[in-house]
Amino acid sequence: MAIRKEIMNVRRAAFAAIILLVSASAALCSQTSGTPSAQPSASAAPALPADIPTTAERYALLLMGSLAGQQAVWTADDGTLHLFFQFNDRGRGPKTTSVIKFDSNGVPVSETVKGNDYLKSPVDETFTNAGGTAQWKNTAEKGEKKLSGPAYYAPLNGAPSEFGLLARAALKNGGKIALLPEGEARVRRVTEVDVEAGGHKKHVTLYAIAGLDFSPTYVWLADEGCETCRVFNKDMFFGSVEEWRSIVPEGWEASIPTLLAAQSKVKDSRSADLAAKLPHHPEHGIIFTNVNVYDAESEEILPDRYVWVKGQRIFKISERMPALGEMWQEIDLTPGVPGSVKPDSPQIIDGHGRTLLPGLWDMHAHVDDDDGLLNLAAGVTTVRDLANDTDSLLARRRRIAEGKEIGTRIVLAGIIDSPDAYHGPTKVLVSTEKEARDAVNNYKKLGYVQIKIYSSVKPELVPAIIDEAHKNGLRVSGHIPANMIADQCVRFGYDEIQHVNFLVLNFFPEIKDTNTITRLTKPGEVAAGLDLNSEKVRSFIKLLQEHHTKLDLTLSVFEDKYIARIGEIPPGFRAVASRLPAQVRRGLLTAGMTPPPGMDDTYRKSFAKMLDLTGLLSRSGLSIEDGTDNMAGFALHRELELDVMAGIPAAQVLQNATLNAAKIMSMDKDLGSITPGKLADLTLVDGDPTKDISDIRKTVVTVKDGVLYYPNELYTELGVIP
Repeated sequence: MAIRKEIMNVRRAAFAAIILLVSASAALCSQTSGTPSAQPSASAAPALPADIPTTAERYALLLMGSLAGQQAVWTADDGTLHLFFQFNDRGRGPKTTSVIKFDSNGVPVSETVKGNDYLKSPVDETFTNAGGTAQWKNTAEKGEKKLSGPAYYAPLNGAPSEFGLLARAALKNGGKIALLPEGEARVRRVTEVDVEAGGHKKHVTLYAIAGLDFSPTYVWLADEGCETCRVFNKDMFFGSVEEWRSIVPEGWEASIPTLLAAQSKVKDSRSADLAAKLPHHPEHGIIFTNVNVYDAESEEILPDRYVWVKGQRIFKISERMPALGEMWQEIDLTPGVPGSVKPDSPQIIDGHGRTLLPGLWDMHAHVDDDDGLLNLAAGVTTVRDLANDTDSLLARRRRIAEGKEIGTRIVLAGIIDSPDAYHGPTKVLVSTEKEARDAVNNYKKLGYVQIKIYSSVKPELVPAIIDEAHKNGLRVSGHIPANMIADQCVRFGYDEIQHVNFLVLNFFPEIKDTNTITRLTKPGEVAAGLDLNSEKVRSFIKLLQEHHTKLDLTLSVFEDKYIARIGEIPPGFRAVASRLPAQVRRGLLTAGMTPPPGMDDTYRKSFAKMLDLTGLLSRSGLSIEDGTDNMAGFALHRELELDVMAGIPAAQVLQNATLNAAKIMSMDKDLGSITPGKLADLTLVDGDPTKDISDIRKTVVTVKDGVLYYPNELYTELGVIP
């Protein structure tokens, strides 16, 4: 599954323990959409501790319909509210107990959270509000603030019910409440439904919480809660739902489809409003004047050009400004109206001191609700989705095509895994060759162009998946399944490998359990000692050359994990952190891994060796893709910077992120370069990123299919400072 979802979702900062899973970009799971039903795996959900009171309100956390964890909520004799929360995700997952004391308005005045986080690091989080002075401490933060009114501390390791408690506190305070350490939550009611399960009915209300993320966070509250929760009966947390992950009271799992349908209508309505507001449709085209054009074929800058976009396509590139008469000749007059007035000229965009590039590609995405705006604001016009909920992704593509949602072009790759205790949260689970081939054929039927093999696929099924995919004209890529190494997958016919860690593990075949967290921790421990001049490295590079294997390295993810430490903003986000919403910025403090004792310097050296390996692979003529598996938009900029740090010339990096990406996906006829006749996917940046790759961050305007988007407008909607 996407590493950004497996480790820590740096995009959704508040209540990180649950949201780290949420970001497993709402995007990693695949529904069947007609695939043969796979054999379900036994539930890997941990058992509830024996000391949980029998009177506790119990919740079930489901991943793609399978029980994966629980929450228990009860009020102790001393009046404190207790929240126990745990889930199992392939051996990862938090286990925490929160104890909260409230004032008369339902605002916490003290809270402790103890246990372990998603990666099993210890959790010891405290908050107090005494005499109007708030103090908090956790693994990433320590602070104090004088309060002038109600304020809600958003714990980094809170349980799902914290969403309900926050919403309740804000509603009692006129619909908004200050957040600690910073920010503000604004809560509004958006819809309500009746749900039924086991012959019982409940009336539940959906609330949107703004201020926790780039877009609203949704929570369902019930009119009545558990009898033992006393003052928390009214507006009790009922649940939160997504296509791939939901948590609701035990026995109410049948209500999830109803909740999802109602919530989807709300989200779709918001998307449609933004799609009507933010795109700009120049009626008579666009002309970029005096602009430096990046020629993706030659990797050169063509200075002082005039680029004319007409309709959806690039019409003309010239060394002079078209005369007014030329414009009128090229623009159709109003049909059927004798003597009609000549139309206005195209929209003029000043390109002086700026560089016009083809729209950027993110070759490793898991598209989520905010990604369209984040990507277009960053100059990204095409993404390849490497595993998602199939039904929701196809619906999203339809909405984008119909103008009901803002989004990039999305290239489809479908995930396949096998059922075991560590399989990814997907319904496309195959145990036999027939199931494997049927799954491939179903993806082909749905319009997918690539298959992604995941970490628990049985090694004996890998050749069959590759064979069936290639018969159907589909590319094959993926993780390296457990008990295999990259060398074997390349020989079987992988067209591409995801993630640099699997290249490192190729040289350490004794590390076999690559479907667990080992695939993330062990490379940090062993990569530093890898001899890039060794025969085994040279031999593997030769194999990659012979098979023309492409490489999707997702370097920014491993920089976040191996270089950043808890309490630090990761290097790749330091340039933009101050612009991000407060709670999103706060979440970045938890992006890093905690190395084993004595391994801190080794982790840093291991990432440096990954960069050295990247440079060696590129110099060897291998195709390096630019994919993120990380925060949309911003992370791609960092990926390009890391490629340059690895020794790849900036002009070549830009070619990899544009034309070469289009060629890999056989879409270069219409995309990838600024060429007359191709689709008008363009990004204009201040400066010259062929000289300073970081200029790629200075997006002025993005064009997709001839439609203009202004980053300042997109970022404003996301709560990002332009």
